[in-house]
Amino acid sequence: MTPLGPRDPDRTGPYELLSRLGAGGQGVVYLGRDQQGTLVAVKMINLDLHLNPRAKAQFAKEIAAARRVTPFCTAQILFADVDSDPPYVVSEYIEGPTLQRHVREFGPVTGNALHRLAVGTATALAAIHQSDVVHCDLKPDNVVLGADGPRVIDFGIARALDVTETMTSRVMGTAPYMAPERFRDDEVGPASDVFAWAATIAFAAAGRPPFGTGTVVAVMNRVLHDPPDLAGLSGPLGELVGQCLDKDHRARPPAEQVLLRLLGHTPRAGAPVPIQTALQAGTDAAATQVVPRQPAMHEPTVHPPTTRGPTTYQPTTHGPTAPPPTAYQPTTYQPTTHGPTTYRPAGRGPERDTWSRRVRRQYADAWGISAAIFLGAAGGAAGYVATTAPGPAAAVGAVTFVVVYGVRLLVATALPGAAAPDAPAPDGSGAPTSDRGGPTAHPGT
Repeated sequence: MTPLGPRDPDRTGPYELLSRLGAGGQGVVYLGRDQQGTLVAVKMINLDLHLNPRAKAQFAKEIAAARRVTPFCTAQILFADVDSDPPYVVSEYIEGPTLQRHVREFGPVTGNALHRLAVGTATALAAIHQSDVVHCDLKPDNVVLGADGPRVIDFGIARALDVTETMTSRVMGTAPYMAPERFRDDEVGPASDVFAWAATIAFAAAGRPPFGTGTVVAVMNRVLHDPPDLAGLSGPLGELVGQCLDKDHRARPPAEQVLLRLLGHTPRAGAPVPIQTALQAGTDAAATQVVPRQPAMHEPTVHPPTTRGPTTYQPTTHGPTAPPPTAYQPTTYQPTTHGPTTYRPAGRGPERDTWSRRVRRQYADAWGISAAIFLGAAGGAAGYVATTAPGPAAAVGAVTFVVVYGVRLLVATALPGAAAPDAPAPDGSGAPTSDRGGPTAHPGT
């Protein structure tokens, strides 16, 4: 989290905005609070819908569909206002690091933790597809490792942006996780999300995308023509991920079948499993512990670190009523040399704001210089009225400018609230970008 900057609003609709969570090609994400004191994530979209009623109606239709997604392993969309300027989408706030950040800081996910991650994200994908919604931007930055298990965020938003007429010149997504048909301008559907799911699990297992990184053109060429790098994956899970990364979208299993295979079901294992039963079993199998859905409330200007200890994916923890998965269940869990597979809370404060940084930020401030020039001119005018001599009047004006500007600079840099808004960091939600493993925005946190 970073404090709100001078250009950030402090409220939108009924939501009070407390701090920034991140920014990217789709817009800026804020930590907000509703009138009941519940924390939410508010994403303001970089999209003008007022001059295009058809695009506005299509955007509203896609977001309405996304709101109907059953909250199995997802950050539920709570509200959206397409009439606001800019439009914004409100979703459940999930406290925790993204999968991208966790792998960057602690290394690949292994053993039972990797299996739970695969089950949780597949459960979310099956729930999303059950509501006829296509995520269109599933990637490690859109998987939040919450205290009670992994959650998929931002579903439906990329699709809503992609279908509007105002966005036809842009392809929403991140290149290393985009299916081949998206580069060929073929129809995008649930199979594209299954490909992105498999690429995300491959990233978690190896610490790098299965088609590498680099320029968008280079990554695109590997996605279209090269086999994936499935380092860190083996056995049934590796086989399943490889099938989901098939170049032909018709050869990939649907998300519901992926989930059932992860839970140990096969087409010949008996009667078909109802989807709601499978989703509940997947949620239980992916959970690390039972915790309240809503985090504790914060004060608007103070964001202390959470007092809850780090949440670890334990090797054998499952829901009390869910059968343990029979597939991909390693007999031992060997931690990697990168450190324990611990999902730590993501509530970081802003970087230390030193005196030198505030001086560099304030010395060229346009408002401060304008005020000093104005008061300097006023001092010069007063000196001319008193002495009727241009020389002394100019000296009085110059001294006034220097004194006013110096005092203003000292006061501004001494105040702790003189923080600049954080610059938008690319999150891959705009035009296709290569994934370089850097920090990105995640609206679910």
